[in-house]
Amino acid sequence: MTLNQAKIMVVDDSRLARASLEELLRREGYHDITQMDSGQAAADHLGLDKTRTPSNRRPDLILLDIVMEGLDGIGLCQRLKAHQDLRHVPVIMLTAQADSESLRQAFQAGAMDYVTKPHREVDLALRVRSALTLKAEIDRRKAREAELVEVTQKMVALNRKLRLLSNLDGLTGISNRRFFDEAFQREWRRALRQGHPLGVLMIDIDHFKAYNDYFGHAQGDECLKQVARCLLEGLRRPGDLLARYGGEEFVVVLADTDQQGALVVAEGLRQAVERLGLPQAGSCPAQVVTVSIGAAAALPQEGQAEHDLLAQADRALYRAKALSRNRVTCSWTTLTLSRGERGES
Repeated sequence: MTLNQAKIMVVDDSRLARASLEELLRREGYHDITQMDSGQAAADHLGLDKTRTPSNRRPDLILLDIVMEGLDGIGLCQRLKAHQDLRHVPVIMLTAQADSESLRQAFQAGAMDYVTKPHREVDLALRVRSALTLKAEIDRRKAREAELVEVTQKMVALNRKLRLLSNLDGLTGISNRRFFDEAFQREWRRALRQGHPLGVLMIDIDHFKAYNDYFGHAQGDECLKQVARCLLEGLRRPGDLLARYGGEEFVVVLADTDQQGALVVAEGLRQAVERLGLPQAGSCPAQVVTVSIGAAAALPQEGQAEHDLLAQADRALYRAKALSRNRVTCSWTTLTLSRGERGES
């Protein structure tokens, strides 16, 4: 806003006073002038009884007579300064009697300056220019503050997105090893605190090296993505966590889940991957891509390390791989999943 583009409101119950002020202001180069013949008319025009004032009705300066019938200048100024859209609008009081009590009330109400009637043209012109200069600076400051708030919000959103991305595996889009390590510790502590069991599944894609050698690494990456998506869709509860543990290996954390529950989930995941029907390398005994799963569960106890549970699941996975793959095993039982048979390990 340039000073000559400023919107000025003149509030005075004297028609002659309003006309004289407008004539003076126009000689000074101000052309956007609104006259109001009472405090209440000004309040209605500005929408002081509403939460927001339309931007096209917000003045840059108000010249306000102190003494008016009904809502006087002091009362109107108080209402202006209490309104969120108008509190920064400078107010110059117009007064015929510059007694100390009236001026004290005017400044307490929020007026920034006053001009005595009859006003001297040079005096009023200088005070108007000073008030508009201050308003322009306030507007610039508010614009900078708004820009800073917007930039801050964008930075917060970006940092949130970066934190999210830092927790995801770049290839499969599921949680990565770093996030798993942190989440597993949290789930262990929660299970310990609540006295609930905690289940873990270690999952490995069978014959993945042969798959990569036969189809190439690009197809191998696609296989990893499809298996990850299949495993993620197979987890029914929002609190269950799937993460890529490394290479072709995945890990699942199952809150409030005992061994039997972990075996049920593991079997469902194994079958889901098999149903994908991804062709396996020609040299492999299986015709489609399958997974082996090691399941373990425990009721956490004080002094027990959470990695012991992870080690149990890893040992169970090793047994599943040794027992011709495409099966689920745990520390106390083996499921011959390819045939749906169950036997002791």
